[in-house]
Amino acid sequence: MKKTTHNVLLAALLALVSGQSVAAVKDDALAHFNAIADGKTADLKQQYAQDARLDWIGGPLDGTYTSSDAIGGVWSKFITAQGKLSHKVDKLNEVTNPKGSTVTARVQFAGKTTINVFYVLTYREGKIVNETWQIDPAKG
Repeated sequence: MKKTTHNVLLAALLALVSGQSVAAVKDDALAHFNAIADGKTADLKQQYAQDARLDWIGGPLDGTYTSSDAIGGVWSKFITAQGKLSHKVDKLNEVTNPKGSTVTARVQFAGKTTINVFYVLTYREGKIVNETWQIDPAKG
């Protein structure tokens, strides 16, 4: 068996053991970005584990938010201020092992203003447990 085939099989096995497929994790991240852009706060809140943490770095909402309720509140403030947005996702990467998955991406949200974000999402058991929203003004 070729080494690359072995690596693909190993990655698939790890994804199966973790209970969440690679495609599903990326799809969850894309659904998260879509919900932000579409202003769907109820959908956003359902994506988080109860004890989730959001580190928002930069801008007027800079801070650390813990619990799905606190995170829902910050998204309500953001969506009220920005309205509906378009968005582009670039450099979406995912790493999965039996304990969870981490997705990184660069996302540009555009509406009243353009916001470039470096994103890190950590999933466990299909829910976001940690999120980093890092505003990247250099990507403007």
